[in-house]
Amino acid sequence: MPSFSSLVIEPDPNHPRIARLRLNRPERLNAIDEAMPREIRAAVEWANEQPAIHVIVVDGAGKGFCGGYDLSLFGQGRIDHPCQQERTPWDPMADYAFMKRNTEDFMSLWRSPKPTIAMVHGHAVAGGSDIALSCDLLVMAEDARIGYMPTRVWGCPTTAMWTFRLGPTRAKQMMFTGDTIDGRTAADWGLANLAVPAAGLEAATLELAGRIAGVPSSHLAMHKMVVNQVLLSMGLEQTQSLATIFDGITRHNPEGLWFRRYAQAEGFKAAVAWRDSGRAIPEGDVARAAIAELERRLAPPG
Repeated sequence: MPSFSSLVIEPDPNHPRIARLRLNRPERLNAIDEAMPREIRAAVEWANEQPAIHVIVVDGAGKGFCGGYDLSLFGQGRIDHPCQQERTPWDPMADYAFMKRNTEDFMSLWRSPKPTIAMVHGHAVAGGSDIALSCDLLVMAEDARIGYMPTRVWGCPTTAMWTFRLGPTRAKQMMFTGDTIDGRTAADWGLANLAVPAAGLEAATLELAGRIAGVPSSHLAMHKMVVNQVLLSMGLEQTQSLATIFDGITRHNPEGLWFRRYAQAEGFKAAVAWRDSGRAIPEGDVARAAIAELERRLAPPG
């Protein structure tokens, strides 16, 4: 069995045709670190190499599915990173290369010849929603939440799956507001295949996975290729490239740099609380002035 730092994968002990891929950073709400995207791809590749496995179920350990990128690393920390460049002028292609690779790693779930099912409890938000929506099917607890709050500031969903999964009108609502929706709403909108009481989430997901697992792998792969080809013909890959470029801009333009400096000065919890409150985000020259003041506060004494 392969060994990873951010997740585990193994055949389900009671359903050997089903692989269980579990995001396993519960102490950080399964937040995405530098290793997780690469390890998701490696785990998916491993599952596809196992002839007995027919379907992959993805879930999260602990209180939720995935809380997005680890802001204690990527937001609050004062580090120079391709996605958080402290040097100026920033290099958009360095950011793009890093985030495009992460996007392709998440999308290994979508490209996998074997079907993938996200089983969501708690929260699947920000980058965690990218992981969930890269899966073919989505089963949610009725009280689970999914959304992409960083569309308010400091993010653009690089997988761009919201439009392809929800349609333009609902996708715009989610992107413009940064709101989250619960499992019941996700099912009503057609984003989730099923929404069930939390106590029955695993049983409902495994029932669906078991039904799929009885189909020959070759048939599953062919049917998946046909459906995926429709999305490719609609411009999925081109849209993801644009979204990934914009994601980098949102983190390095005046509004994005203000959010980073505010997180560094006040902590990421305070920055996220401002972002999600509906309070106006400083923009343009107001953001630039706020950045200058925050940088004065952050400067070492002397």
